[in-house]
Amino acid sequence: MKNDLYSFIFRGVLTEENLDKNGRMKYNPEAIYYSEEIAKKLNLNEIDEKYIQQSKSMITVFAAVTAFENATRDFAYSVLYDAFNTDWWENGIQKSIKEKALIRKEKESKLRYLSNRGSELLSYVDFEDLSKIMTSSDNWVYFEPYLNDQEWARKIFSDLGNSRNVIMHSGILDEFDITRIGVNIRDWLRQINV
Repeated sequence: MKNDLYSFIFRGVLTEENLDKNGRMKYNPEAIYYSEEIAKKLNLNEIDEKYIQQSKSMITVFAAVTAFENATRDFAYSVLYDAFNTDWWENGIQKSIKEKALIRKEKESKLRYLSNRGSELLSYVDFEDLSKIMTSSDNWVYFEPYLNDQEWARKIFSDLGNSRNVIMHSGILDEFDITRIGVNIRDWLRQINV
């Protein structure tokens, strides 16, 4: 029994060494969000390295904010679809927000060389408008069981929106801002997961 265990462990060590010799990729947190292949397509090697390093420091923050925004769009859609079924867009979205989204979609559809944001009109709604949709007097009855407090929801979106705008416009956030984003995302997710 002791020999079997020794043999098993030794084979595992040899396997690990062999994988390393043959080019096994070591865990690299940056590699999760940063792709050398995409970097080549974008000609990043032509840009001063200091700007690349600044951008790399924000890659994870960008991923978190983008994922939060897309997850929140899906959350809003799900709640509105449950409330209005296929009429969710017509009955659940305020007129001014619908008009802005339609104009944006039409404008972008004329740029056929550019990938579109998505097939749903909700993809064309501004980040800040998501909280307006959820906290509107007409929709609050559907979102209240999840959010409980309109002012809290608005504050989360205001805080995240301010940081989002810095990231989306190539800015660099400090540690305090990054921590606040994380706390807001965590609090939001805990609140809506009923």
